[in-house]
Amino acid sequence: MPHERLRWKVDHEKSVLLTNFERRGWARAADEEFPGSSWNVYWASPNSIKHIFNPENNIRLGDHQLVNHFPNHFELTRKDLMVKNLKRYRRELEKVLAEQREGGAPSAAERDLDCIPTTFILPGDFALLAEEFKRSPGSMWIMKPTSKSQGIGIFIVRRWSQVKRWLARRGEDMPAHKDMYVCSRYIADPLLIGGKKFDLRIYVLVLSYRPLRVFVYRRGFARFCTFDYTNDVSELDNDMVHLTNVAIQKHSGVTGGSHGWKWSLQNLLSYIEGTSGPEAAEYLMESIGWLIVHSLKAVQNVIINDKHCFECYGYDVMIDSSLKPWLLEAPPPLPPASDATSHPVPQSPTYPCVRGLRGPLAGERVPLPLDQHVDRPAAQDAAHCRGARPRRPARLSRARPRRRHYAAYAG
Repeated sequence: MPHERLRWKVDHEKSVLLTNFERRGWARAADEEFPGSSWNVYWASPNSIKHIFNPENNIRLGDHQLVNHFPNHFELTRKDLMVKNLKRYRRELEKVLAEQREGGAPSAAERDLDCIPTTFILPGDFALLAEEFKRSPGSMWIMKPTSKSQGIGIFIVRRWSQVKRWLARRGEDMPAHKDMYVCSRYIADPLLIGGKKFDLRIYVLVLSYRPLRVFVYRRGFARFCTFDYTNDVSELDNDMVHLTNVAIQKHSGVTGGSHGWKWSLQNLLSYIEGTSGPEAAEYLMESIGWLIVHSLKAVQNVIINDKHCFECYGYDVMIDSSLKPWLLEAPPPLPPASDATSHPVPQSPTYPCVRGLRGPLAGERVPLPLDQHVDRPAAQDAAHCRGARPRRPARLSRARPRRRHYAAYAG
């Protein structure tokens, strides 16, 4: 097998996938049904994954085959399920740590447990959300459909009457509606650069959940809004002010020059070093590391861990004015075709995943442009994330990749 050309199969003709497969000399598998399939790597759609792992279809994958989703990958990629799993994980972990602490200092595992904004799932949490509005009148909340992406269906509210009107428009069939909503407290004090709001996209590759084997791609980036941020009521409906999605901001009509309204993670850390100090940048990356750890541990015992699966997540992280990171969502990372060409192929989101697959398939060791996290016994759940100080470039635009891993995790 190590001397054979790997064969690949895709459901969607995305150039970012095709180019990376082909530049490695991998061959495209012939179109055929699953029994006796000749492919080694299948970048499949969720529907295909459901079909493969449906027991009624009697499909058995060979030891030489990998697919890009775990059977119930939606436990983390769907907004409502991510929230449910993180809330349950936090309750369970806090209970265990309280019993172990016995009046001592807080454990390292308690750090950044508060990693998602206060969130309610509608319509189930309708009454709880009403009580929260009473306690915090005038606060800003953001409504998101649980199963959509690219900013579709998102809007901001400040009054309870707006939520009730939205509910009335959806009609009496809302409980049976496929698209439930999550309502999260809006991060009204985001960290601004040049007066503009941004969020981080960080790619995380999971090869196994039990034991947990995780890689974090070093080349994350920040996505900026094209208009200056304001929380003025008159601008609540202005997506160019509040939503960082590339699919939305590309229609703003404002050109972003050579950077295209994106910054590399290295440039962002250099900026934070210059404005808040190296320790602040280091602590921020430690917190993001813990955010990733907690989210994966939250679904570790829920995900069906199949040896033929891997998963690549695109973590969306918002940083507030106090440099605290907040997890917004962790959707699948493959961009739409219109966005796939906005990044050079060697730095594309799927590049680290594709490069990391040949080892498991062919039994060889492949250098990875990634940071690895390996799970250890549950008794050591209070493991640490180790931050590394990035080199400070002479100029912000000339930031160089840091040579040390920015996070190391032992679970």
